[in-house]
Amino acid sequence: MHDIDARLGRIRGDVPPQAHNARTIAALTSNPGCARRAIMDAAGIDKPRLASYIGFPAPFGQSQFAITRGNAFEAQVKANGCAELLRLLREQLGLPIPEVSYDDLEEVGGHRSQHLRHARTRSLLTRAAGAGGDAGTLFDHPLLRLDVGGRPVYLEPDLIAFRLGGRFHVVEIKSFAVIDGQADGDKVAAAAIQSAVYVLAMRQLLAELGTGPEAVAREVVLVCPENFSNRPVATLLDVRQQLTVLGRQLSRLDRIESLVGLQPPGLTFDLELDQAGVPHRPAAELADDVRTVPARYAPECLASCEMCFFCRDEARGQTAALGRAAADELGAVHSVQMALGLADGTLTPADDQAEAAALLREAARLRRECLGETA
Repeated sequence: MHDIDARLGRIRGDVPPQAHNARTIAALTSNPGCARRAIMDAAGIDKPRLASYIGFPAPFGQSQFAITRGNAFEAQVKANGCAELLRLLREQLGLPIPEVSYDDLEEVGGHRSQHLRHARTRSLLTRAAGAGGDAGTLFDHPLLRLDVGGRPVYLEPDLIAFRLGGRFHVVEIKSFAVIDGQADGDKVAAAAIQSAVYVLAMRQLLAELGTGPEAVAREVVLVCPENFSNRPVATLLDVRQQLTVLGRQLSRLDRIESLVGLQPPGLTFDLELDQAGVPHRPAAELADDVRTVPARYAPECLASCEMCFFCRDEARGQTAALGRAAADELGAVHSVQMALGLADGTLTPADDQAEAAALLREAARLRRECLGETA
């Protein structure tokens, strides 16, 4: 582990590694086959700064308006000791008791130290887990910890609810609306994978206490505004699939040695900062080093990776830029120019391109028919 840490340190340069959070961990699952992203995330590269320095900044991050709206909705849901949330939990989880205890873990004795908050969270969850099926407890602002690439990451879910029967449920509060029972699919998917991060961290904590994963429910409670009002509504989300994908990608980061071993020994993404924090490395040289690590670009990267514009420019003219479905169908046909040549018969396909070439020729024939063209 020492050798791989030293190698990742050389790749990162003389700066501390960027800390992960639930959003960045969730984003790891969006493109698990991308070696470039895996190495950058394992090394703790500041991807937004790197992308901007080489001329391809990506406009990621929430607007201040969205942050303010989200904070206001969360405060409303948690007002008066989570009275409104308790109503929703009774409806969704069937809590038969009129009241529950409430613990706010945002600070401990007036201190916000992550170490203290995590220790307090661990203590209270241990007590709740051992209390049996009659404990009904709400933990607000708990601080969990998850190992990512060999480094501990602190995570703060919106809330953890402990229900009768000895099972914990993660509660995720989001400000996007549920209109006529439907919400934006992409936003729900993002909430599901982010919630799965918290479930995994919770299971890891309880595993240290000798409790199995079944003690943390695979269904999370998603709370959103209903229709065009601020009245909250709760929905249960099953995150089994997200947990599987997340576990697989985190395992990949833990086994990063083999992937790093395939890269040139002198590879580094160091910006060569001076004492004032100003980068001095030639941007073209840095971009060349980035290109040595293979990427797996797809249009979906535009929604989740800070390197997306650089990789999109690099993939110009490649079938990968058409989307994963098209790229998978075309198999060994990697460029658009090659696909067009196989479609019109000016190129002879290799053995591993024969099936894709037949599909391309048939697609070209149908297009000509639709346009009324002759062969």
